[in-house]
Amino acid sequence: MEPPHAPELPPVSMWRIHMLRIGYLLIAGVMGFFVWQQVLFETDPWPAPRVIAKSMLASLALLCVLGLRYPLQMLPLMLLETLWKTVAILLIILPAWLAHRMTPDLQVLFSECVGIVAVYLVMPWRYVWARYILQPGEAWRCVRTGGSGSRKDSA
Repeated sequence: MEPPHAPELPPVSMWRIHMLRIGYLLIAGVMGFFVWQQVLFETDPWPAPRVIAKSMLASLALLCVLGLRYPLQMLPLMLLETLWKTVAILLIILPAWLAHRMTPDLQVLFSECVGIVAVYLVMPWRYVWARYILQPGEAWRCVRTGGSGSRKDSA
């Protein structure tokens, strides 16, 4: 049984690919520098939520180095970055601002997150839609082929 035909992915212009690379570089270099500096050199005990957050951000920064070489294959990282910052702005910062409850910490968080608007402008949304929504998912189990009893992994 043949897997369903995958629609052809739309081309992505080189300027978008280069802009994605700049985004990965900024995450890996700028954010990575600050987060890894904290992870490696801060000696005070951290509360568990901070350990989790800094560990995830440090890992994200390392994985973004792969985005320099494989900008389209690593798009899920850029989508993660886009999504968490969008959620922070829309569901945490905006309600606090509207209720006149902005704190200095939320103002700092907003200034760190607002740059995500640039990613919305350069993200290859047609490619994202074709690759992650329209393209069939990978098989959940092996598919039997013919009557010989052999099994074939479908990709």
